Amino acid sequence: MARRAGGQLHGGWVSHTVLIVFALGSLLPLVWTAIAASRTNARLAETPPPFWFGGNLLENLGTAWSDANMGRALFNTVVVAGSIALSTVLFATLAGFAFAKLRFRAKNLLLLLVIGTMMVPPQLSVVPLFMAIAELEWTNQLQAVILPMMVSAFGVFFMRQFLITALPTELIEAARVDGAHSVRVVWHVVFPVARPAMAVLGMLTFVMAWNEFFWPIIALTQENPTVQVALTGLGRGYIPDQSVIMAGALLGTLPLLLAFAVFGKQIVGGIMQGAVKG
Repeated sequence: MARRAGGQLHGGWVSHTVLIVFALGSLLPLVWTAIAASRTNARLAETPPPFWFGGNLLENLGTAWSDANMGRALFNTVVVAGSIALSTVLFATLAGFAFAKLRFRAKNLLLLLVIGTMMVPPQLSVVPLFMAIAELEWTNQLQAVILPMMVSAFGVFFMRQFLITALPTELIEAARVDGAHSVRVVWHVVFPVARPAMAVLGMLTFVMAWNEFFWPIIALTQENPTVQVALTGLGRGYIPDQSVIMAGALLGTLPLLLAFAVFGKQIVGGIMQGAVKG
């Protein structure tokens, strides 16, 4: 890398080549999914497999859309992933601020317990959790998927680590001297400082919730599915149609790509802003 006037680093041809190779490698699964979705099931079974697009993309997308109830699945997944992302960002920021800057009894013990929950496999909680939602008559309803995931231990720890260094204690004390109560301190001091980390946590949580399969397949059915649950309906049959399955996977991936295309600049800007502040 070469440094020009002003202190900026500029990569050479080696750096650009490595980045291009990694970018192409990252795009390869998506390109192959699109190629497979544009072919017939019989063509995908041939050797060698196709390496370029065919003419069946729109037909396969239409079949996947109707067979998998994809319209409702996409709407449900947006509601579920958006609700989980918003609640996780809110609660994790509040808890992270408390663990980072507030003083209260057993703070370190409580933080250790929160982090300890990350060591517990989620499979252990499936039976009691399903019994709880069955007792509440929430089976096959979206709140059964949203409420158990409204906050995460990783989010709390992530926000706590960010706020320890990014939020000066003197700033909080100055706000309290000016007469700001706790809610105002959080709204006008904590949230503006934590915005870069909140953007990153929101993006990671949204993607995680969008791709979540294990609990939704237990709590929901094909009548009221998320995207991942709906895609399981495409693989049924004596001979599964791989091209339709790939078309369904493509439909389930496009909203994430669209969201990143729209908000990617703000997310990357938030990450860089947080890096400068840190």
